Amino acid sequence: MEENTVCYHIPALLEETVGGLGIKSDGIYIDATFGGGGHSRAIMKKLGEKGRLFGFDQDMDAYTNKLDDTRFTFVHSNFRYLKNFMRYYGVGKVDGILADLGVSFHHFDDSNRGFSFRFPEGKLDMRMNRDDDTDACKVVNTYDAESLTRIFKLYGDLKNARNIAGRIVKSRVSREIVTSGDLLEVVSPLVNPRQEKKELAQIFQALRMEVNHEVDALSEFLEQTAQILRPGGRLAVITYHSVEDRMVKNFMRSGNMDGKVETDFFGHSQSPWKIVNNKVIIPSDDEVERNPRSRSAKLRIAEKL
Repeated sequence: MEENTVCYHIPALLEETVGGLGIKSDGIYIDATFGGGGHSRAIMKKLGEKGRLFGFDQDMDAYTNKLDDTRFTFVHSNFRYLKNFMRYYGVGKVDGILADLGVSFHHFDDSNRGFSFRFPEGKLDMRMNRDDDTDACKVVNTYDAESLTRIFKLYGDLKNARNIAGRIVKSRVSREIVTSGDLLEVVSPLVNPRQEKKELAQIFQALRMEVNHEVDALSEFLEQTAQILRPGGRLAVITYHSVEDRMVKNFMRSGNMDGKVETDFFGHSQSPWKIVNNKVIIPSDDEVERNPRSRSAKLRIAEKL
């Protein structure tokens, strides 16, 4: 089981994240992005007999990594339904919540999932939950140029987003874009050869975030964390994208996605959070060397007041 977990995903900022949660032996914790279970295993080592851990993941592939422990419960769901499932399991308040917003190695390395441009023969899918109706193939073949431009600009940080969107719309008239190779053939002429891997990764990232409604799901998830964490409970979130990091930063500072801090009559902040790490935590050089995909990881931790 351990070998399978390592192949599935190497958790980023493991010690910093679990340490930042301040685990209580009898506490109730949520790993909202279970994946390979690396963070969950580290949490379990700190829990006593009365402790409990819930692992959320919308991809059933992650179920193969579930922990064989009566204190652990695997929840097959997107973390945007966090509160509903905690109610279902009879849990009112919890002591800590963790979310690692990165994509598992498993997804990038599975040619059938369509997450990576390394497998041109793979169908453009990118769905975390394979029961969802919309995949990347549908996005590139049905979205209009304006919508595609928004996606590539907002989620991909691509300066030539409009040109890429226009080329996709024009190309699909004569032939449907079905595989990763089809998409590469269309967009490659617009990619800077000196930054080919980076720009292709940005294109695929943008499509993945749209397919899985990642920004909307994150917003709903964050709002619910403030409702189910008990006072003194902690929220730890690892981000990899500027849009996500901005949302988390604003939320932990003010309690809302806009980052506007509301005050009472006396000018006291009404934010339900206290920032634990004023300076964002990033991987050490040693970690990046061991795990290059952690390079862009940023960890933020807040405590519920």
